[in-house]
Order: sequence, then structure tokens, then C-alpha cells
Amino acid sequence: MLDKTTMKFSHVKPGDTDFIGEGLRDFFSYRDLGIAEATAGKVLAQLVRSDNAPEKGTGWHYHGADFHIVYMLKGWARFMYEEKETLVEAGDCVHQRPGIVHYLFDYSPDMEYLEVVGPADFTTIETVGPCPVPDPTPWK
Repeated sequence: MLDKTTMKFSHVKPGDTDFIGEGLRDFFSYRDLGIAEATAGKVLAQLVRSDNAPEKGTGWHYHGADFHIVYMLKGWARFMYEEKETLVEAGDCVHQRPGIVHYLFDYSPDMEYLEVVGPADFTTIETVGPCPVPDPTPWK
């Protein structure tokens, strides 16, 4: 059961927070949805969108997280999940099981996704990948 003494009500409207470039990746921008504060750090919810064409992508990595989903709102992204190439399109939801090694290597100019992760202060650990990664599609 959730601890009601540390949990807060939260309601964030589109104009309440802006997309900012201060996040895990310098080629994305992030919009905080106020959930980390509302849950006392148990969960992070943020919108992530593409700002620049993919050059090298995220590199192989995994997250120190108990729970992680990506829900694609607009556009598409291509990931390698271990040795499997996965196209994630608008409307798709991906559950990244704890410790799964992955690489986001390609995405559309209009890509935007909702990311929900627990805990909010999850870690990202770079690692060696299990296979080669395809080249990204150049933006026109």
C-alpha cells in the first residue's frame, strides 16, 4: 500500500512545465510531469522528444530501475533490445524489464514519448552490446 503521508496530489497542465534540454541525453528535451515530487521519488513520469537528428544514438546501456515503460505518443523510434531490433510507433507501449540491455539508435523528427520509471532517481549504466547496431535514417 502507498504511504499517503508522503504522496501528494498532482495535476500538471501543458503550460505548467516546459520542455528543457537538461536530461539524460543532450539530443532530447524533457518535460517533467510532477510525478517524482508527488510520489516522494518513487516514480518519474516525463515526456521525451527529439531535438536533433540521431548521430550515434544512446549507446548500449541498461537502467537500474524496478519498473520502466515507454509509451510512444508521436512518431517512431528504433531500438535494439538485446539482439532484437524493435520499431516502436505512436500508440505502442514497451515494458523494459529490469536490466535489459538496449540501444535507441534511430527516431523520427517528431518523436515524442511518455517515460514512466521507478524509482525516479534510476541509474543508467553504459555497457558493451551483444551485437552490431544498424545505421540511423538521415533526416531530410
